[in-house]
Amino acid sequence: MVENTAGQHAAAADDFLYLAGTSTTGPSPRNEPGSPAEIAVEVGTLSAGRTDQGGERFGPFGPATVKPFSITRPAVDQSALLKIYRGVEPLARRDREADALRMARLSGVSTPSVLATGEHVDHAWSVLSFVPGTPCSIATASGVDDFVRRALSVIAQVHSHGRWLGLTPGSGWRQESDGGSTVTHREFLSGQLSPRCRRQPWWQEFHAMLAALDPEPTVYLQGDIKPEHLLIDGARVHVVDWEASARGPAVCDYADMLFHLVRDVVYAGAPRQRLPLDALSQVPAFGPVVAWRLALWLDRRRPDDLHSLTPHDIHRLSRTSTPADAARELGALIAEFRSNGVPR
Repeated sequence: MVENTAGQHAAAADDFLYLAGTSTTGPSPRNEPGSPAEIAVEVGTLSAGRTDQGGERFGPFGPATVKPFSITRPAVDQSALLKIYRGVEPLARRDREADALRMARLSGVSTPSVLATGEHVDHAWSVLSFVPGTPCSIATASGVDDFVRRALSVIAQVHSHGRWLGLTPGSGWRQESDGGSTVTHREFLSGQLSPRCRRQPWWQEFHAMLAALDPEPTVYLQGDIKPEHLLIDGARVHVVDWEASARGPAVCDYADMLFHLVRDVVYAGAPRQRLPLDALSQVPAFGPVVAWRLALWLDRRRPDDLHSLTPHDIHRLSRTSTPADAARELGALIAEFRSNGVPR
């Protein structure tokens, strides 16, 4: 990636939110002996940068970076990126991302272009054009402020593209003819939670509160706004990773952004009193949708982690009426879950 420090300044010591050298994302397993990366590189799809005859012409591809549900490999000449989708719904996730990337580029958002797609054994894959840039940093209060400013601009651009298209809630940006679907925002959001959530003591009240979102317009959602998905390239901002794209109420993108910011700052070791509330208060998310985003996170952690979420916790978040209040309550709850061993 191209190093870029335009618009950044040397941070004063008290500007740092947590100790230098800590990471919000953790180490990346890259071909360490016995690691998932090494195993993946030894099997068919990745053995020589292979996808199939449609994707080979963009290689050869370099070392793999492994995540739970995807593997990426840059082309040796840095012209392209091979992305392998694996695990949960690989084909659907690939298609969602490819559709959103194509449509977002038409609306003026700077994204990678889709060069090729295909399937290989039980994986789906895309070859994307390489985009340069440095991911946003949230190690300092000024870094958080810069990310918030850039992310809000991106979100506004994404949302404006679909605001007047008569969209209905659902996964992805491609809206199939559905014969007059009547899916509500509440149904779309609650449908992303596992059946285990419906057995929790807080479910009935929580589900009822989500109905407040139903009158909101349906827009295109990026679905995964966080610092590492915004690459700063001089005056340009490239937006990557669109596989969670969807159609729903605009506040979902804001709740996702607020959650990722607070979680990553807390898990990086920042004390609660160091939360950058001035910047966080600019993110227009509070109330039940923030509680939904926290529940979604815990629902995707270890099986017992969801049980640590109490009716009182849901009530605390759902009753917040300002972004600052939501960030403060969210920070306190995430710090508690972190201290109890919930993985990031």
